[in-house]
Amino acid sequence: MKTTSSVFSAAILLSAASAARAASDNQCFDFTPMSSVSNYLGATLDYSVADRICCHNHKFAEYRGYLAAPEVDFFGRLDPSVETVFYDSVCGLPLFIAPRGRTFDDFKKESLKHGWPSFRPEEMISENVIIHDDGRMESVCLSHLGHNLPTGGVDRYCIDLVCMAGEPLSAGDERNQILQYMHQEQIINATELNTTSYTSSAEQYSGKTSNATAIIISVAVVGLFLVVVAFVCCEKPGWKRKGDEIQVGSSETSTSIHEDDEENEIY
Repeated sequence: MKTTSSVFSAAILLSAASAARAASDNQCFDFTPMSSVSNYLGATLDYSVADRICCHNHKFAEYRGYLAAPEVDFFGRLDPSVETVFYDSVCGLPLFIAPRGRTFDDFKKESLKHGWPSFRPEEMISENVIIHDDGRMESVCLSHLGHNLPTGGVDRYCIDLVCMAGEPLSAGDERNQILQYMHQEQIINATELNTTSYTSSAEQYSGKTSNATAIIISVAVVGLFLVVVAFVCCEKPGWKRKGDEIQVGSSETSTSIHEDDEENEIY
């Protein structure tokens, strides 16, 4: 039992270290989403969600279906007859052009099916977007965007609306400082983008998606935790803790977990 406890403790410490390292990342270069995100395309977006998801997060997402909420109505605000350019909510760099290589209805149908705006490789401004090996996506401005979740053997970028709701920066905007951290020749800013001639260099299937090793480790840790709980329960079959929603040894066992949708949705 001592060995099991040691392994379990090590796993917890490893998870805590990883979380601390992620939290220390200099997301968004210490900027916050632009204020115009709140009324993107005339919609009403929650600015606090944009700030939390885009600039203080690597894992979670706005709640599923947010794009179709009455106060948002994302697709109802787009012109179905033209391609739309979507910009980073923090630094205003162009991220996606859609629909491209498919119809507006296809773009809408896929996005509504999955619950978040969903883009394909030909629609990504590849110079301005980073896909990490585990599928996590962020802009070159270090704004969290979403995750790559391939469908049908082709990359599909599941993106948070609040993080692609920006607009091109004006010449005097202090956010232009962000671009000073980058190699200018490797990005395409809003004034340089020619939507007519632009062709994305994104791969149809990058192979960059959820990390199988991390999933296996997570499952192992959860399994180990359940073993420890089962051992404790077997040792003390009549144990109860007053005030808890879980009462081991009672005739009814129930759990009630309240989740904040904005913080706990994953793709």
